This record gives sequence, structure tokens and C-alpha cells, in this order.
Amino acid sequence: MSQFAPGRLDLARRRRGLTKAKLAEIMGVTPRALTFYLSGRVPAPATIDAAAAALDFPPAFFYASELAEPPVDGVSFRSLSAMSARQRDQAIGAAAIALELDDWVRERFNLPHPNVPRLRHEDPEAAAEAVREAWGLGQKRAPNMVHLLEKHGVRVYSLVEDCKEVDAFSFWRDGAPYVFLNTMKTAEHSRMDAAHELGHLVLHAWGGPRGRRAEDEAKAFGAAFLMPRRSVLADAPRPGNVRQIISAKRKWDVSAMALAYRMARLGIVSDWQARAIYSQLGQLGYRTGEPDRQAMTRETSQVLGKVFDALRAEGVSRATVARELSISINELNSAIFGLVLTPLAGDGGRDVGRSGSRPNLRLA
Repeated sequence: MSQFAPGRLDLARRRRGLTKAKLAEIMGVTPRALTFYLSGRVPAPATIDAAAAALDFPPAFFYASELAEPPVDGVSFRSLSAMSARQRDQAIGAAAIALELDDWVRERFNLPHPNVPRLRHEDPEAAAEAVREAWGLGQKRAPNMVHLLEKHGVRVYSLVEDCKEVDAFSFWRDGAPYVFLNTMKTAEHSRMDAAHELGHLVLHAWGGPRGRRAEDEAKAFGAAFLMPRRSVLADAPRPGNVRQIISAKRKWDVSAMALAYRMARLGIVSDWQARAIYSQLGQLGYRTGEPDRQAMTRETSQVLGKVFDALRAEGVSRATVARELSISINELNSAIFGLVLTPLAGDGGRDVGRSGSRPNLRLA
């Protein structure tokens, strides 16, 4: 068996949102003993089994090589000021495990190379237009955002944190861009989150503003990317009442509230009209959801879908992948939940090794 990895024990603790004191309690050890284990002292096998049961990780997870975690300073958390340390740590833990899955996939498949412009000094509106031109979109409606990001080399994984503070986040790692989307949100919300995080990747790849200013820039980029200025000026409804906005949002596949904000920013509606529209939309439930019958179908992943389709065709199940990563099927599902719609067998399947030839994934 490989050497005990104390960092994995601590990551699993944070992934589950447990304090050290609480983990020690449910493991049946003293806080002092847990501190020793986290410092490198090797626990007895029974203690590891207790930790595995408490944290829903297989015992093998604690004996694999240490996981690389994205640095907190490099992650574009949307609501860092409102987010608790526990929520942040759970999200970082999810990302660390997804990165291990991403490495596993990249060893077996040729994925699209990153093609994300880095425009640190551009105005968000101009940057959004530049990326649209570079990606051949012009003023057209943006297609499936997950597909679009993946086509240009962005790795997209899911979050299943059921809290409004963790919407989405992104970061660069070894020259590759990553986006994590909370798939517990509405489809429209996730689509805007994807555009917002693209804004961070484009505008803040080399540093730059942090906090509220960075979020404001990414928000402006996302709105301009999904709702191009000339397109909205030409096709937004006039006089722009609530009923018209709810009907028109499908042209850009955005939320009614997002379209209302964009129309206000572009001066299509006045400030007082905008305030009345926001209030009416809120009263109708559009501040937190899209209650009308035109709600979008959730956008899913081409890359993950094709990967798991190919693996399944080779007799490789999710259980096999989870075993090779030393994680539970539940944890594997958390990284792809809502992004892969194809039913996948969970049991059985053969082991899959590293071959000299990696299949290319063709993306539309």
C-alpha cells in the first residue's frame, strides 16, 4: 500500500465541511491525535476506516498521492465576502477532486487546446466583443455556453453546493482554463455564470483588480457577451414592459432580470422604468428563478458526455473510474452532475489503463 497522505485527510475534512474537532469526535479520536495525523503520523488501519466512513471516501483515498488544490487567491469566487470559510473550503475541495478527474481524462483523451484570449487591460464591453469576433460569433446569439467554452479548451465541471453564495468560479492552471458551475441553479443562471466566469478568465488571467471591481467587470463582460450591444439595441422590445421582456428573453437565452438590466445599461429604458420593471419581475418570482413556461433546458457538456460514452463503449463504468481515482461514485457524480445527461452504468466494468494512442474528441 502507498504511503499515508495527511493532506488528503484534511482535504476530505474540508470537502465535507467539518471542523477538526467534529472530525475527531466522529472518528473516535482526540483532537490532539487528529492533529498528529494531519501532521504526518500514520493512523492505524481501523482509524483510517473510521475516517473513510465518516467522510464518505474509500480508505484508498488516504493513501494516494497528494492532490493539487487551486490557490484561493487565484480563484474567482463570486461572493467571497458573503461566503463562509466552510463554503469556500468545500468548493476548493470539489475543485481539487475534479482536477484529479481532469488529469485522468487528459491522459486518455486528446482534448481541445485552450483558445481563450487574455485581455487584461480591455474594457469589459470591448473585451466581450473581441472574444465574440475571435470565436466567430459576431452579433449572433451565443450557442450552448458549456459547449462553446469546451470547444475553446475550457474545462467545465459542476458544483452541487446548495447555497446561493457558491454560484460559480474559475481559474487558470498550468495554462488551462477551468470553470465550475453550480448546477443547482436555473439553466439561465448557469448560462450567465458561464459567461461571467469567461470574463474572469479573459480579463483577470494575469492578475488585476480583485473583489467587487473584478466582479463588476466580469458581470459587465458576461452581459455583453450574451447580449451584444448592437443586437439588443436592434431587437429589444419597446417600450419594454415586463410581459415583453419575459417574451423576448428567449432571443438571447438569458433570464428576464438579466435582459432588463442590460436594457437599462444601454439606455433602452429609463432609470425609473428599470426600477419598476425590477420590482415587478421580483414580485413575479424572477429574481430567484424563471417561473414562466419558457424556462430553458439545462446546457450540458459535450466533452464529459463523449468521454463517458467512449468509456462505456469500452466496458468502463463510473465505478471503475471512481476506483481508479480512489473516490466514491457519489464524489465522481458531483463533478459531472447536471453536465452529463446520458445514463451511465454505475457497477461493473473493466479497468482502463493508459494507452499510447489517445482518442480525439470531436466537438461541434
